[in-house]
Amino acid sequence: MPFAEKIRAAARARARRAATTLVHRGWQWVQETGSVSAERPGRLRFGAIGECTRLTFPLGSVFNERWIHLGSHCIIGEGVSLSAGFLPGLDLGPEPIVTIGNGCVLGRDSHVVGHHSITFGDDVWTGPGVYVTDENHSYDDPDLPIGKQWPRNEPVSIGSGSWIGTGAVILPGATIGRNVVVAANSVVRGVVPDHSVVAGAPARVVRRFTPEEGWQPPIRTVAPKPIPEGITHEQLVALIGWDLRLPRTEEADTAPDPDPVS
Repeated sequence: MPFAEKIRAAARARARRAATTLVHRGWQWVQETGSVSAERPGRLRFGAIGECTRLTFPLGSVFNERWIHLGSHCIIGEGVSLSAGFLPGLDLGPEPIVTIGNGCVLGRDSHVVGHHSITFGDDVWTGPGVYVTDENHSYDDPDLPIGKQWPRNEPVSIGSGSWIGTGAVILPGATIGRNVVVAANSVVRGVVPDHSVVAGAPARVVRRFTPEEGWQPPIRTVAPKPIPEGITHEQLVALIGWDLRLPRTEEADTAPDPDPVS
């Protein structure tokens, strides 16, 4: 290849790298600017939104947010839809329709579709593509199209500390206890007891913890080792290799650390 052609090829390669970097930085700026929080709600007016809660941009479908209450320290992933009622602009009464507790994480492309009552406890985490609804279509009339028949509503409750796996569907009337694991692609209805693992469509209990017997059937994997008591933050960073804490502001850096471990 002639020298001049080599120079042109190198220049084109540098230009492509620069353009890619520019697009990535631009998209990062769009995501940061378009995210929603209590301090920067944009067009959205939630019934409640706690501190340090963020809805990641791009958002999914969000409407009638006046009847949606979000706790503090929640992460709502990209493309998550949060809705109350059939259509935007409805008056749904004095009580919230969808209530998300503190410390919850909703995985990207999930849907929480409320018409009557959906309640998440604290620290409920979901994988991507989870669908939670308190309304189901009726099919009583064999002659009328199902989409035109009046639906049925039943409240949904998900207990604190639960994990909902990727692609799970939580149906109307589901009452999920505390610290429950819902396996990926499960379809949950009815009552799920505390400290259990459910799987399948429809989901059934496949493992459960009781104080008398522990986990039955027993868990086959070795339990993670707990963090030793009295370990400092610096020792924890050295142990795991990275810092669990969020970056601090300059003002925070000048203040004493009240809890060096957390």
